[in-house]
Amino acid sequence: MSQAPLQQFYIPEDQSVYLLSHDDARKLREWVALCQAQLEQLGYRHIELIGKGAYGFVFAGVTEHGEQYVFKFTRVTLSREIQDRLEEEAFMLEQVDHPHVPRLIAYQRVRHQSILVMERAPGLNLEEVSRREGRLSPRLVVRIADQLAGILRALRDENAPAGRPVVHGDIKPSNLVFDADRERVALIDWGSSVFAQLDANQQFVATNVMELMSDNLQQTNARLGDVYFIGEEQLNGALSSPRFDEQGAAGTLYALASGQSCRFGHRVIPATSLGLPREFARLLDGMLDPDPEVRRRAGDYFIREMPRLGRLVMLDLPEPPETALVPVWTRSAASEIDTVVYSSRKSFLREEGGRDSLSEVNDVQLDRYYKNFMQGMGETEKAFLAAVSRLGSYPVVGGLAVRWEAEGVYIDTSLNLHDPALKPAFVAAVNNMVSLARAIHRQGIFKSCLFNARDTLHLDREGPDRPFVIPPDIRLAYEVSDVPELEDRTRLHSYFEDGPDPDEFLVLPEAIITALEALNEIHHTGMIIFEALPEHLKIHSHYRLLDPSREDEFRRRLDDILDAVALIEGLGVSGFMKMPYKDTRFFPHLAQQPERFYPRDPRAALTAMQADMQ
Repeated sequence: MSQAPLQQFYIPEDQSVYLLSHDDARKLREWVALCQAQLEQLGYRHIELIGKGAYGFVFAGVTEHGEQYVFKFTRVTLSREIQDRLEEEAFMLEQVDHPHVPRLIAYQRVRHQSILVMERAPGLNLEEVSRREGRLSPRLVVRIADQLAGILRALRDENAPAGRPVVHGDIKPSNLVFDADRERVALIDWGSSVFAQLDANQQFVATNVMELMSDNLQQTNARLGDVYFIGEEQLNGALSSPRFDEQGAAGTLYALASGQSCRFGHRVIPATSLGLPREFARLLDGMLDPDPEVRRRAGDYFIREMPRLGRLVMLDLPEPPETALVPVWTRSAASEIDTVVYSSRKSFLREEGGRDSLSEVNDVQLDRYYKNFMQGMGETEKAFLAAVSRLGSYPVVGGLAVRWEAEGVYIDTSLNLHDPALKPAFVAAVNNMVSLARAIHRQGIFKSCLFNARDTLHLDREGPDRPFVIPPDIRLAYEVSDVPELEDRTRLHSYFEDGPDPDEFLVLPEAIITALEALNEIHHTGMIIFEALPEHLKIHSHYRLLDPSREDEFRRRLDDILDAVALIEGLGVSGFMKMPYKDTRFFPHLAQQPERFYPRDPRAALTAMQADMQ
């Protein structure tokens, strides 16, 4: 799929509701309420919204007989062609009969609204499990791999109900629902599935000679799955094949074992460094290898040998708590945190001559969805940005600055996690980000702000040539430290230390810059981002005053910033971040993490560990 259609389907409802304008948020709530009302009229109860994406919404509900169903709605604002894809999804799901695939119940239209009804698999999706748990245990990863291999074997069976191989096309952690009680996975979301054009041996799949001679076998029928997990062939528009799903499975298993949200980090953090059984780790690295022939052989081995590997005797061995490589602070949240990540200074991570689509991006949330900004980057740079984005899946506010020099990497962070129970998983995510940063060899600086979308201020105007209207009661929120927090002032990371950001397109009025310069002289930490759209302005901010004696002056400077908002002209994003450089961490470059395998005799290893603890 080309760049243009992808951007076309990035629409406001994909954002956190707290980043929407008041009007868009109202429309979204009304739309969700309408869907719930329609389902209740059809006789379902306990309706809840469980997911949403660019194409539609997903609800769950219970029948009068207690059966749990999932309901998928398309967005009525999309073209008829896109809405019809839900009917195609229903048709493809109907072709699959497998115990690990929730079955189709019905496809129906209600008042021009398409609804797909299917069984609901028990449990949480594996992306959610991964975020809560961090790296999954080697035993659990192998168990999931065994089940995935079984599903793939069934999908490529030409004697199955479909009569020809089926390609799911979008295997990833969030499309695998995990029942923790039975340790059983279910593969969901068949919106990218197609009949395979090539079989696993790359031979044409056709039911008759006329089909072999048609133009349909010269053009791919494949759909684009999640670019964080699909392989090169699917990404580059090759003819559809069961090999696509091998690549999705490999990326998924690697992400779950490493505690990442993509496949791109495998060169820096290989499967052989994750404490997996040696044979399985090498198999996984082979499936992710740059050489297509190595990938093919590893994929064959995966399908053939996983039943044997799945019978390995494995225990969940105790792991010592992971130590954070950079400071991570935990605080109890006074209210809920809805974290959004905004990153700047990304352009230097692109390869020479890489396609630049950043100038088309006017919204901070795009990074969470279609990831076009990654085009033109190497695998490790993509993995690094994905690792930073993963931090936003936790209730955290703060920022980070990464500076690459010839001798290594300097990292400054202000990461405040507001749920102590998630700290082990969050620390693993932070350490992955550090490991990936150490493998990048170039000179430059990268910054990222993590803010609470619930604190975003929304202002409106009548058009791009009109000033934004500032309500009289609006204020920029901030926290105040209980006692002065002293530090070496020469080590403060100033708003203006690195000059203007080349990746930002909004030029702020001089009055706002003057107020920020004055604010810069007051001891504090925090960030502010202005996001100007034709009729809407979002101001994302998070401030903590570290010198309580200057609160009146601090408040005045924040008011000065708001007073000058009416002077903003143009469209785009501009952000400023200030962090106390209390504890800059330096890391020498390291291209790849060292090997670490699961012990051959886990029982003996467990006995030895228990003896060491006594």
